[in-house]
Amino acid sequence: MGFSHTLPLLFVPLLFVVAIPSFSDAAVLPSLGKGDPAFFDPTRVTQLSWHPRAFLYKGFLSDEECDHLISLARDKLEKSMVADNDSGKSVMSEVRTSSGMFLEKRQDEIVRTIEQRIAIWTFLPEENGESMQILHYEHGEKYEPHFDYFHDKVNQELGGHRIATVLMYLSDVQKGGETIFPNSEGRFTQQKDDSWSDCAKNGYAVKPEKGDALLFFSLHPDAKTDPDSLHGSCPVIEGEKWSATKWIHVRSFEKPEKQRSIEACEDENALCPQWAAQGECVKNPLYMVGSKESAGFCRKSCNVCAM
Repeated sequence: MGFSHTLPLLFVPLLFVVAIPSFSDAAVLPSLGKGDPAFFDPTRVTQLSWHPRAFLYKGFLSDEECDHLISLARDKLEKSMVADNDSGKSVMSEVRTSSGMFLEKRQDEIVRTIEQRIAIWTFLPEENGESMQILHYEHGEKYEPHFDYFHDKVNQELGGHRIATVLMYLSDVQKGGETIFPNSEGRFTQQKDDSWSDCAKNGYAVKPEKGDALLFFSLHPDAKTDPDSLHGSCPVIEGEKWSATKWIHVRSFEKPEKQRSIEACEDENALCPQWAAQGECVKNPLYMVGSKESAGFCRKSCNVCAM
């Protein structure tokens, strides 16, 4: 993470998806026009690193969207849990001292729009994502460095490994609360002044700024887990920290693949008619139509139900 620059229009996650043939469900999703609230603006994206692959989107969320997500969660927060490495069960741990809650997918129009925007930015289908988690860190609260990919088999049964994480900052933090990557390539070269916490000086760090979003990948392009993706949340020193996390898997996280019928004549994404009209049935047949082994997600709009 010793360098950064603004990305061109052909954004890197597209290259990531294309490089993994086994992730056929993670086909390229078409983008929308500037007038759509889910529009993705590549000029706001900065590449932070290749090791791990990490990107920062300035102003990914509006102030109104940030405040709305906080309002949905404020009176529903519970002590945050972690996944046990052996059993896969959620357990309490001093490693993670924040509080949080999960929203429902497409809970309202604002949440739906944000989820769609994430899919467009990452080029990973919405159904591969978990429900959005809202987190709140008060003074001294933190999340020790950890991996987002799983060490147990239980959590990989539905959707497989987490391939990517989108971390959205919902508030500014006066001091502390940085996201830190202890194993990153830029941990020794990033310049930091006294505005950074001592914790942030132990790796490459990203300051939480309201509306910004951090995207990083937990797997290499060959689908192997990436140890450089180790990351954590530094303790909040002044103020409070609100964030929203979207974890994205290599396969659909909505229901097991075996439950999806080849004979099914239905669309599984509200945008299927629009994508079909744009020619995506031909451009992205594995996602839209499917194969002999796996049904597509837009079979009705692609008029292939009788196949």
